[in-house]
Amino acid sequence: MRLTVVGCAGSYPSAASAASSYLVEADDAAGRTWRVVLDLGSGALGALQRHCDPADVDAFAVSHMHADHCADLVVLGVYLRYRPAGRLPAIPVHAPPGAAERLAQMAGSDPATGLSGCLDVQDWVEGTAVDVGPLRLEPIAVEHPVPSFGVRVTGPAEDDPTRRVTLAYTGDTDECAGLTALASDADLLLSEAAFLEGRDDDLRGVHLTGRRAAAAAVAGDARRLVLTHLVAWNDPVASVAEARAVYDGALTVAEPGAVYRL
Repeated sequence: MRLTVVGCAGSYPSAASAASSYLVEADDAAGRTWRVVLDLGSGALGALQRHCDPADVDAFAVSHMHADHCADLVVLGVYLRYRPAGRLPAIPVHAPPGAAERLAQMAGSDPATGLSGCLDVQDWVEGTAVDVGPLRLEPIAVEHPVPSFGVRVTGPAEDDPTRRVTLAYTGDTDECAGLTALASDADLLLSEAAFLEGRDDDLRGVHLTGRRAAAAAVAGDARRLVLTHLVAWNDPVASVAEARAVYDGALTVAEPGAVYRL
């Protein structure tokens, strides 16, 4: 299983990165590559095309319906409708309840942006896994101002396809029981860390800090921690320092194009 960072900017695209989007790939026993994209935020459709044809994605998994995590699903619909190679069966999009209506509002009435027949939007049901080829997606409700889910993705290890490994993606969340469950025994915890200790202490129920992300990694015995969704005014060095104060495992900050092999 491979994780490629498509976009990792927090809250809006930066000059260097699209907003949240992560490509997960795994090969099945026959050698067929399966692709799942976690979130497709503002600017991410362009960046995704550096790594694969968006029409070759088998499913999109959306953590929540803030624009920096889902906005480019609308322009994805345009791409799928008018691509010269012709229309494909609708691509599944797993998302929080109400996502289909929200995307329809964003698309508007222009036929060019209509999503019908291009995207098959399906509601996450907590406790109900979704299988996409050799990948299993498990949604876990987390704490954010809108309905939000972290996603555990389990699939074959790169070095031994008979061994299963787990990527845990937080989406956007603060500390909560769901975050603890999400991080449990993860091979890689991909955690947002938009806030900083001291500066954002009064803003709870929205985002994690580097320290709180690291605490989740420690509590879950996660073997690798990747901090993401840092906003443009954060110093990554400060976020890493917060995390390193409580977590002594492998620790990095996400960058566009980075690839992690599990």
